[in-house]
Amino acid sequence: MQIFWDEGLTLQSIKSSFPIETQKPEPMKFTDSPVITLEVANTTLSLEQDNASMHVGTSVWPCSLVLVKFADHWSPTNPTTPSPNPYSTLLDFRHKRAIELGTGCGVAGMGLYLLGLHNIILTDIAPVMPALKHNLKKNKPVLNKSLKTAQLYWANSAQMSALSPPFDVVVAADVVYIEESVRPLVETMVGMLKDDGVVLLGYQLRSPEADKLFWEVCNEVFEIQKIPHQHLHPQYCFEETDVYVFRKKNIVALRILLDLLMGSFKLWKKDHSMKGS
Repeated sequence: MQIFWDEGLTLQSIKSSFPIETQKPEPMKFTDSPVITLEVANTTLSLEQDNASMHVGTSVWPCSLVLVKFADHWSPTNPTTPSPNPYSTLLDFRHKRAIELGTGCGVAGMGLYLLGLHNIILTDIAPVMPALKHNLKKNKPVLNKSLKTAQLYWANSAQMSALSPPFDVVVAADVVYIEESVRPLVETMVGMLKDDGVVLLGYQLRSPEADKLFWEVCNEVFEIQKIPHQHLHPQYCFEETDVYVFRKKNIVALRILLDLLMGSFKLWKKDHSMKGS
C-alpha cells in the first residue's frame, strides 16, 4: 500500500498551501506558546509543543482543546454539568474501548482519559511518536499511568489489525489537512469502529479540497451529528472549530427499522387486545 503521508511535510508548507482567507491568526493566541496547559476534570494537563518542527503533529491544534472541553463540559462525572444532559450516554465512557487517530501531542487522548475513557490507544506516524511519548511522560503524575501508544499509518491494514479492532470510540481532532489523506483516514475510521460505535471528531477547515472530499466520503458511510456551538464549552467555542459525532449508517438504518417494527408491534398488540375484549 502506498503511504499517503509525506514525512517531509512541514507545518510551514501546510500553512502556505492554504488560501489567504484560511491563514488568519487563530483566536487562541496561547497556541504560540511552547507550553499549553488545559484544565480537565479538576486537573491540569501540560503539553509541550514545537511549532518549528518538521511535523504538524508536534504542535497543539485548537480542535483537540475544543473537543476535550466539550466532553468535560457535559461529562456525566462533572458535578457542574448542565441538566438535563443530552450527552450523558455519549460521554459515559465506562467499559468503552477507544483509539485516537493522529494523536499528535496527545491532548485529546489524555483529556478524554481523565474523563473516564481509560482504555484508549493513542496512535500517530513514527516521526510524531517522540513528541507524544514525551508529553505522556510529562503528564504521568496527572494520569497516574502510562497510556498505550502505537504507530499507525492510516489504511495500513497490518498496523490496524495489530491493534485488535473494532473499538467503541474513535477519536480524531484536526486531522483533515491534505486531500490525499482523506480516503485513508475515513477507511481507518470505518475499519476501527464497531457497528454501534461513535467517532468523536474535532474539526476545522484547513484545505478546501480536502474538506470537500472529506464530507463527500463521510456522508457515504456515516450518519453525521454536528454539536451546536452553544453546547460547546463557553470558553472554548470558536466560529472556526466544530465538534461532530459520526455513527455508521447501517446501524442508524437498523435503529429506524427496529423503531418501525416496535411501533407496528404496539399497534398490533393494541388492536389484538381490543378484539379480545
